[in-house]
Amino acid sequence: MKTAARPPAGIKALGDFTTDRRLFPLVALALVAGTFGVAAGWVLLRMIGFINDLVYYGVWSTAMLPPGGVLRGGHPALWTVLIPAGGAVVIGIMARYGSEKIRGHGIPEAIEAIMLGGAKLDLKVAILKPISSAISIGTGGPFGAEGPIIMTGGAAASLLAQCFSLTDAERKTLLVAGACAGMTAVFGTPVAAILLAIELLLFELKPRSVLPVAVACITAAIERRFVLTPAPLSPFSGGVVIDPVHALGWIGLGLVAGLGSALLTIMVYGAEDWFEKLPIHWMWWPVLGGIVVGIGGWFDPRALGVGYPDIARLLAGTLFGGAAIRLLLVKGVIWAVALGSGTSGGVLAPLLIMGGALGAVAAPIMPHAAPGFWAVVGMAAMMGGTMRAPLTSTLFAVELTGNHLILLPVIAASMASMGVTVLLMKRSILTEKIARRGHHLTREYSIDPLAVARAGEIMAAPAETLGVEMSVGDAIDLFVGGGARHRSYPVVDAGGRPVGLVSRADVLAWIGGAVAREVTLGTAVGSRPLPTAWRGEMAITVAGRMMTGDTPRIPVIDDDGRICGIISRADLLRVHHRVIAAETLRERFFFTRRGAGRGAVAGTAAGRVPPTAAQEVIERV
Repeated sequence: MKTAARPPAGIKALGDFTTDRRLFPLVALALVAGTFGVAAGWVLLRMIGFINDLVYYGVWSTAMLPPGGVLRGGHPALWTVLIPAGGAVVIGIMARYGSEKIRGHGIPEAIEAIMLGGAKLDLKVAILKPISSAISIGTGGPFGAEGPIIMTGGAAASLLAQCFSLTDAERKTLLVAGACAGMTAVFGTPVAAILLAIELLLFELKPRSVLPVAVACITAAIERRFVLTPAPLSPFSGGVVIDPVHALGWIGLGLVAGLGSALLTIMVYGAEDWFEKLPIHWMWWPVLGGIVVGIGGWFDPRALGVGYPDIARLLAGTLFGGAAIRLLLVKGVIWAVALGSGTSGGVLAPLLIMGGALGAVAAPIMPHAAPGFWAVVGMAAMMGGTMRAPLTSTLFAVELTGNHLILLPVIAASMASMGVTVLLMKRSILTEKIARRGHHLTREYSIDPLAVARAGEIMAAPAETLGVEMSVGDAIDLFVGGGARHRSYPVVDAGGRPVGLVSRADVLAWIGGAVAREVTLGTAVGSRPLPTAWRGEMAITVAGRMMTGDTPRIPVIDDDGRICGIISRADLLRVHHRVIAAETLRERFFFTRRGAGRGAVAGTAAGRVPPTAAQEVIERV
């Protein structure tokens, strides 16, 4: 068996992961971040309950009574229509004179801080976000508390991280840990929260980041049992029938939910575009959205507030028929308008309610199942399609209901829903907000090809070199006379070990008289530091060394320190071009036409990869 060569001294041995002992302080801080998430959840839910009970019932309580107040003839009092608008006035003032970052549902802002802000959130956001969200939801806003809690828990963890000497990547890990702990605190779904981090927030899959997030979520799941509602939050004990007919129903409902997800996203940003055309300051937009919420709440009070009791009724099968249709329509309209107006609130609970209502409406035409079954499938599908996080939505449904039997149906529906939205829309409801601010991010994870290619595999070999005894004059003549095929050459001693690098810039300086023609190259360049690469090193390490050393070419040495090749910027670009070829080159290896050889490339001539930007850059280099 062939064994890998031992790396020279000073070069870190390769392994599956790059995680080191820095993991221990991160895990310790993640324990605190988990507690912060539970605290944020407890405080925000109590604030929402207090404001709701005060404005609708006139009582000092945190019990979170049904929003809308006392009903008469199935409708709340007419004056309650103005309550959401009144809360929106306060939120608009807070956003304008406090911090504009409190607008929206929190997750896009968290993503933006993670990707672009060095994972740093300020104290003002940590204070104003939960207050504004409590006012918004407590005065009838059709939002969930989880988005604001995710933002608040992340902000608290970010402030904690800023008290210590940490890298941006480590701060990001703690911010996500606090955010996902907040989600765990609300719903009691630690596994789904960890998957939310992986699918949506971390933008990487490393033990350095996943383990602290898991610690924070597990901590939150344990602590919430003592201060919040024990999990599962909305139990579903029905059985599951697994057969081809029911499977078609799962997928069919997932496809419909995918269309609904796309429609909701279009509605939200269509409302936002409409508000932007108004000749008034954006601080007044939530007031107009609040009026729409108030009117919708008069028609169906169930559409107001967090709606967690509605989720329980949908799963119990007691909310169906015309009531489910009315809830779906009213909730969808007021939620899209209110969110588009820029007020503060979350998206998870509304998506669950609308997805559950869709499932309840579709249940009569679906194969027979336990009461509430199609509602839970619709919830997972709507969440998975809208957020494009099908694994999160699947485990979320399982943990929310405490029923592992639904695993297969909900993942089938969630995947179908995500497939629809991915094909129909370029952005999700979360990333569209970031794109509108001028930033681009991709949700596709892949391994950097430079991280798995070794220097010895991509180097140009053998390397053309110059001897240490060559004079500066001869080097000038080589470059000026047209004999130089490259922009720089390694200078090696008698044993083939590199001692320096001669470039065109050196030659131009020497022509100006900086060094006498009789001086040898060993003397002229031998005293300068020379970055080299060991042939067993990974290309990504070499690329970093090339960047920090500001050198366009790096000699590659073997185990004995002798030069065996050289790597240029073009060699690094070619590695990435192989990935492009793997995505575009289509070949058939069986059932090919006689005499045609292997199958040709779709859309290309003679099986060649079409010209790309990467190729053009390589040509210039």
